Amino acid sequence: MVRTTAPLTFLGSKSVPSNGQVAGQPRGILEAFANPRPGRDYEVKFVFPEFTSLCPVTGQPDFATITVAYVPDRLCVEMKSLKLYFFAYRNLGIFYEAVVNTILDDLVALLKPRRMTVVGEFAVRGGTAGIVTASYDGRRRGRAV
Repeated sequence: MVRTTAPLTFLGSKSVPSNGQVAGQPRGILEAFANPRPGRDYEVKFVFPEFTSLCPVTGQPDFATITVAYVPDRLCVEMKSLKLYFFAYRNLGIFYEAVVNTILDDLVALLKPRRMTVVGEFAVRGGTAGIVTASYDGRRRGRAV
């Protein structure tokens, strides 16, 4: 049986993030559990095709597919908390670049993975699709690359 680092509050229950978490502290929604194979490098990938945030200038919705791929160290992100975390962006005015970099920063702060890449593939607006990629390599002294 895998032990969690703390009780998982969202998994297995009908749960909703608090207003504070949604309003500006979505990082607090994320939960983790112990990596079942910490001695092995393996990749975990989550693809979230229903990501929505708001353009901070126009207030119009921005739609994206967010892909998170990482090699865990001691912790893995709990998937339901990740989904709820992504939902917290629905009413947040934020540029594409900030979305992807904030997601990377929040997940790295929680998990301290060996490596992680976050890709945001934003839907076409004005004839242009935007793709933003941010990466982290823990072997490079914890600096984002």
